[in-house]
Amino acid sequence: MHAALAGPGGPFAVVRAEDGPQAGSLMYADGPRTLREFVETTWAFGDRPFLIAGIAGERGYAYGEFFAAASALACRLSDTYGLRPGDRAVVAMRNRPEWQIAFWAAQLAGLVAVPLDPRWTEAEFAYALDDSGPRVLLVDGERLPPVADWARKAGARVIVFHGEDHPRAQEDRVERYEDLPAPDPLAAPPDVEVRPEDDATILYPPGVTGRPRGVVATQLAQAGAARNPRFHAAASALARGAVPGQEPAPVTLLTFPFFHVAALSCLHAAMSAGGAVVLMGEWDVREALRLIREHHVTSYAGTPETALDLLAEADRTGDRPTSLRMLDTGGSAPSQALIARLAAGHGERIEPHGGYGTAETGGGVMANTGAEYRLHPGSAGRPTPSTEVRIAGPAGEALPDGETGELWLRGQALARGYWQDEEATAQAFAGGWFRTGEPAVIRDGRIDPVGRDAGTPTGARVVRGE
Repeated sequence: MHAALAGPGGPFAVVRAEDGPQAGSLMYADGPRTLREFVETTWAFGDRPFLIAGIAGERGYAYGEFFAAASALACRLSDTYGLRPGDRAVVAMRNRPEWQIAFWAAQLAGLVAVPLDPRWTEAEFAYALDDSGPRVLLVDGERLPPVADWARKAGARVIVFHGEDHPRAQEDRVERYEDLPAPDPLAAPPDVEVRPEDDATILYPPGVTGRPRGVVATQLAQAGAARNPRFHAAASALARGAVPGQEPAPVTLLTFPFFHVAALSCLHAAMSAGGAVVLMGEWDVREALRLIREHHVTSYAGTPETALDLLAEADRTGDRPTSLRMLDTGGSAPSQALIARLAAGHGERIEPHGGYGTAETGGGVMANTGAEYRLHPGSAGRPTPSTEVRIAGPAGEALPDGETGELWLRGQALARGYWQDEEATAQAFAGGWFRTGEPAVIRDGRIDPVGRDAGTPTGARVVRGE
């Protein structure tokens, strides 16, 4: 199966990079080399639904509308604000359609997108803002108060979405998104050069201790991360006896927060296939079942805890999610209760999907699906074609299959390091390999984390103290 997709001449064939940040790593021979190239391909989906707002009063976007809105905002950032490739653009909102417009506008303008956790306090925002030094903040009305003082002192521009009633939306250097000119559906993105070696994103994943550090990835890395879900989908289709690319476009209920790398992977999967993404606010199991029923959702993406809650409520009420075909729990190990309920109540109709990914790896670089998931639910699965795996001994030597060591990863989607932290980068990224700090073993081609607790996400790392 892997050879059919990734062998010479296959759609996911790989080559070894000769230079640049990913020198020595495997990378896809074909496909986009920047996130701008990736998102530009979605324009062809035109009137297909893309972002479906599950909250009353919020609008959705078809692909064409989304691309026009992102292009218009990108032009404002580039042409009006004078921002240039390499400048940072913070995105801080709850899950709403305009989050995606803001993020992809940054990519179309060649900026470095910096998604931040909307639940942070003012002090937590200040730390990440000081660290990343953005020139523009793209925030919703609820996030304006904790960042407004920082932006004023730093002289950064602010665009506030849904900030109609907030007095600080009237301040100098603050614009309301709703006051900007309506997007021209025929207008092009700004004429800027975005290179594969340019930085694309800085993510601040939560750590076990201390403050999060910024994980910075290049355009080439993020383009590889965007292609990985497409490979996972093709491999899953072949395993089911289907023809890759010939199945209906997915409709995904996405409950991971947008700033999280798991959400980025899910968005990439949907956008690659021209699929729709259904959004919701705070977790509400009855509302989730309603959205699945109303929008004929085929794929659910969320934590094992919410997935179990969903199935349990469906069994209790008889509100069966009959359209659902996939349950994606990201990089968290499933509980035995989830596995048992899935098997007892739904047989093989719903395909479980897990894997492994961190901010440093660009999201999901391994996948465990279908029959293998049912047999080995605690496994991280098998790597993508552009991902190399080493189980390393104490001196960094490669250990044979069956022996436990530290999980090291290398590949196109790998981050280039930690933002402005050369010491931490040197420790974690050695010789092109990312040292995860997690014990694992290879069995029959599967990568099995050792001591992986149910519900615990992979990639949790100790970070620098206060």
